[in-house]
Amino acid sequence: MQPPSPAEIRSLHEKYAPGSDAFDLVFTHCEIVWSIAEKLIATAGRDLDADLVRAGCLLHDIGVYRLIDETGRIDEANYLRHGLLGHEILAAEGFPEALCRFCSCHTGVGLTKHDVESQGLPLPVADYVAVTVEERLVMYADKFHSKSDPPKFLSADSYARYVARFGRDKVSAFARLRAEFGEPDLTGLAAAHQHALV
Repeated sequence: MQPPSPAEIRSLHEKYAPGSDAFDLVFTHCEIVWSIAEKLIATAGRDLDADLVRAGCLLHDIGVYRLIDETGRIDEANYLRHGLLGHEILAAEGFPEALCRFCSCHTGVGLTKHDVESQGLPLPVADYVAVTVEERLVMYADKFHSKSDPPKFLSADSYARYVARFGRDKVSAFARLRAEFGEPDLTGLAAAHQHALV
């Protein structure tokens, strides 16, 4: 599979973004996630497809546009669905499942059928779990930057504290990702984007 180029991906974001503010928020976040993943690729310790990782990073949040209203407000109640919505967008655009999965399998540190059922999550009952090294790397890199208002970078320790509220299994899953990929140095990115690092 030949992943789409950065220019093609930018065009897709422009197509689905409901406005320039939404585009700036989501596309900038996706670019930041790629910058983080790029730092981690050298520590992955195995062969991986860097072009696929770049495409996955740049596309993983495209579904967020479906949750932004005309005032620019994100529908937080349905935010958990953004990965599934992104998967649907990419599938409708004719992309293969291997690329669509970057959208549906990056939320948190993975959502299982059990999570969906036991928590009554607004998703079809299925596993939404990163499987390949490329999927795991995109999911992990995404944990270090938030589109909150204002956007911010999170250290590995900050995210570990955050994910603890979702249970021991999620803490363990994040710890495994941390051991697999290491911790990115975020100071330069935080300064360049003028986002806080917490």
